[in-house]
Amino acid sequence: MQNSPMGYQGSRPITVDDIVSKTGITLGVIVLFAAINFALVPILGTAGPTMLLTFVGAIGGLVTVLISTFGKKYGSAAVTLAYAVFEGLFLGGFSGMVAGFDLVGNGTDAGVLIGQAILGTFGVFAGMLYVYKSGAVKVTPKMRRIVTAMLFGVLALVLGNLIGSIFFGFNPLRDGGMIAIIFSLAVIALGAFTLLMDFDSADQMVRAGAPAEYAWGIALGLAVSIVWLYTEILRFLSYFNRS
Repeated sequence: MQNSPMGYQGSRPITVDDIVSKTGITLGVIVLFAAINFALVPILGTAGPTMLLTFVGAIGGLVTVLISTFGKKYGSAAVTLAYAVFEGLFLGGFSGMVAGFDLVGNGTDAGVLIGQAILGTFGVFAGMLYVYKSGAVKVTPKMRRIVTAMLFGVLALVLGNLIGSIFFGFNPLRDGGMIAIIFSLAVIALGAFTLLMDFDSADQMVRAGAPAEYAWGIALGLAVSIVWLYTEILRFLSYFNRS
């Protein structure tokens, strides 16, 4: 989102209301399709279709973000809503895998765990919004470089851990142990800082009078950060919910 296009004319300048409404629509679509995919297991009695849709959602979500970033589709409502559909499918299956489906007899615990993750996610969102609006933390070019470098570092660690778990059965970052707990906390903190960068990008666009259509691009960026926070918070909470 930091390299979004600026400087050409739209129908009218973007407003905060545009950003709020488009972000709300995007998150609503994500929640709807997540609920649908999560509910398929108890309805159908098998996890097969849900796992397939989860895989499709993961790939589709990645592709739509890449299209928005590199395909000059920033601010496209179609791309943002397509991302919301795909990411909703992914989240429904991911939540089921981490928290447990109704089918396996722990639906109540799953609901509580997912509810806690949702509350935690929006708690972080509200907290970082307050921090940004109060000016307690300033988003500077140096901060952006540091956060971006850390994001690449986390990506390298996750890929290394994935390769290790597949070929060597070595999974320290996701096995629920102390290293995994510390890693999740670090990733949650990093996700919180990406929200600060999203807020600053939105603020800059409003100040610059960017076209109103760019609200969809901001909504996509916020949705990516919120989804990332939710998945990591859910995974973190699951470490303490294992029998």
